[in-house]
Amino acid sequence: MYMLVENRTSSHLHLKRSPGIRSWSLFVGIASIGLAAAYYSADSLAWKLFYVAGCFFVAAQNLEQWEEAVFDKNKGTVCLKTFNLYKKILTFSKGGNEQVVALLKEIRDVNVEEETVRYFGKGYLVVLRFVTGFSHPLTQSAVLGCRSDVEAVAKLITSFLELDRVGSQQDLSQSSETEASDADESQDKY
Repeated sequence: MYMLVENRTSSHLHLKRSPGIRSWSLFVGIASIGLAAAYYSADSLAWKLFYVAGCFFVAAQNLEQWEEAVFDKNKGTVCLKTFNLYKKILTFSKGGNEQVVALLKEIRDVNVEEETVRYFGKGYLVVLRFVTGFSHPLTQSAVLGCRSDVEAVAKLITSFLELDRVGSQQDLSQSSETEASDADESQDKY
């Protein structure tokens, strides 16, 4: 699953993502190696603690991030938050939380992008495109193989922000402007 809908109203959309089963399996596997090494070794207590702490540290490094996206029409902002356990441990709980805040009116498009993940194939993620030309991914990591889940999230965001209606209204206004200018040109010729 790419992102889950935590809360959805007409003015508020809250999406969440937490580490998946692959990430947790890797975490438990690496941490188990440290526990097994400590349990079965004949080394001193200091070495056993080093085995456990070292493997837990590596396991935490490979754990995916917790991510949230909060679209709030009342405030007119989108807030993208990430929480990383590895950074939290490294900075003694001072870091690990990152937050990006942008204005909703500056988002002009929501796309699904494909990125190649070494050894695993293709991954997909949602990218927010802003009026300024800046692009920002909705999540920091791509999901492998489930393009339909990612497209569903992109469609949900597009409909919540009413970008599909804005695009069709702009197309209609542009076509009416060109028809009016074509009519003016034809009158000028006669």
